[in-house]
Amino acid sequence: MPEHQPNNPLHGVTLKAILEHLVELYGWDELGDRIRINSFNTNPSIKSSLTFLRKTPWAREKVERLYLKSLK
Repeated sequence: MPEHQPNNPLHGVTLKAILEHLVELYGWDELGDRIRINSFNTNPSIKSSLTFLRKTPWAREKVERLYLKSLK
């Protein structure tokens, strides 16, 4: 049975949806300035960024924090 997290704003939101939201809101250039990772600055794509973020917890945390800030 999945754990319910009604107070977690990230619950039920996929990493892909988070990334697509941020790219739409900021664009790759600004996203790369805000979060300094190569997959945002060098030939960026959703696919390559997702691969990197799934393997790199510190980068994923930064993306999630920026997403939460963008919702306010």
